[in-house]
Amino acid sequence: MIDEKGFRHGVAIVIIDESNRVFWARRYRRRGWQFPQGGIEDGESPIDAMFRELYEEVGLKATDVEILAESKTWLHYYLPKRLVRYDDEPVCIGQKQKWYLLRVNSRNIRFQFDKTEHQEFQGFRWVSYWYPLKQVIFFKKRAYRRAMKEFEAFISDKKSQELSDNDA
Repeated sequence: MIDEKGFRHGVAIVIIDESNRVFWARRYRRRGWQFPQGGIEDGESPIDAMFRELYEEVGLKATDVEILAESKTWLHYYLPKRLVRYDDEPVCIGQKQKWYLLRVNSRNIRFQFDKTEHQEFQGFRWVSYWYPLKQVIFFKKRAYRRAMKEFEAFISDKKSQELSDNDA
């Protein structure tokens, strides 16, 4: 769905493991790396889109993860002019995304990248929390920075300790 301002509505997903390392995915047949993300379909809620994209792009189900946080606001980024398809109707100038922070429930989780006919990723690695911000393509950096800054409180040692104390 593209809104009246030209932003495609979507979701972005930050997945962490028990050591607070971040899932960093390699684009299929491309040089880039990024977090899983995707568009919201007409009539679909952001959370439903997030779970659909999670399954389509990396093969995880809702039972494989715990939702730690959702971004308070929609985060935007603009596409570089060279990537805007001006012949499309409506014209998409960027993305407006709801971000989610998820933790995998098991260290033995198995990611699968072949759940759709248009595979998004061909591999991944676990990286330190701030590593993606240094590596992501330039036009997504601001959105990544804002999301990761907001989510940082949910993965700090103090917050992790508070969460585990509450579960006991």
